[in-house]
Amino acid sequence: MGKHAPFVVGITDHMIPPPDLEAAVLDGCAEVDFLDTRREEDLDPERLARLDALLVWSTRIGPATVAKLPRCRIVVRFGVGYDKVDVAALDAAGISFCNNPDYGTEEVADHAVSLLLSLQRRLWEHDARARGYSTTWQANTLPPLRRSSAATVGVVGVGRIGTAVVNRLKPFGYRILGYDPQQPAGHEKAVGYHRVRRLDELLAESDIVTFHCPLTPETRGLIDRDFLAKLKPGALLVNTARGEMFAGLDPLEAALRSGHLAAVGTDVLPTEPPAPHPLLDAWRRRESWLEGRLVVTPHNAFHSDEAAIEMRRNAAETARLFLEDGVLRNRILP
Repeated sequence: MGKHAPFVVGITDHMIPPPDLEAAVLDGCAEVDFLDTRREEDLDPERLARLDALLVWSTRIGPATVAKLPRCRIVVRFGVGYDKVDVAALDAAGISFCNNPDYGTEEVADHAVSLLLSLQRRLWEHDARARGYSTTWQANTLPPLRRSSAATVGVVGVGRIGTAVVNRLKPFGYRILGYDPQQPAGHEKAVGYHRVRRLDELLAESDIVTFHCPLTPETRGLIDRDFLAKLKPGALLVNTARGEMFAGLDPLEAALRSGHLAAVGTDVLPTEPPAPHPLLDAWRRRESWLEGRLVVTPHNAFHSDEAAIEMRRNAAETARLFLEDGVLRNRILP
């Protein structure tokens, strides 16, 4: 491929037009066509037919769209997860697929640890209750309140982000367990955590469980009633991975109401924006039984000013590397 070949790179959605950052990365290599739609059915077939590469944010890319990409040879996801992209259909059409795992690692790890520490110290519960204290003040505390070195954290998924979480937790003195069948033998020695071979073992021993694994058929709906029942009574749960790992919100509500689950901090929900549900209704109303025990952030753990730039630049660079040099980085196979 010639270095200055007249390629066309499409961008599905999310960016505020014009996509100047991507255009700057692709300058001299490709024209940028900002499709500006989050609905797959609204993608223009004529514009798709011109594309040599496609950068995807939240738009679903299924077989019907793949069939409308006769020239396209690479699809790049701006983010890490790719459950909305039919990788098998792309592969069958001879189109390579790459994700973008090289951004936001620090942000998600920081977010997860922030949730974890604040739940363990019961900061939101103290804040909620302190508004009603008048005659007493310092004497008010919420038992149990464990010190970090007396608690065990279970990390489910010890890849890039999970490893960053482990490294952030170590100075606090936690005992750290890790479960990740995908990591090679000895990974735990290099990173510094205790490896468990079975997820049930991690659940039984952990005071706090934090999730950093991808959404797969095995992890979809993982956090169900049986899963929660295997947690230690009074455990904390943090999810900055995928909302679809929750098997709905009913099991979470039941575990919180019973007290078996002490608190939950989550950046992700099964449906976003969230659909009405009694648990979220109670959260919005700041009902006393739940106040400070359910902390929800709007799926922005990945974000910082720097990460937003890094994400866009990396995706465009991945497309340029392939179009100019035939190099595939961060390729995902079916």
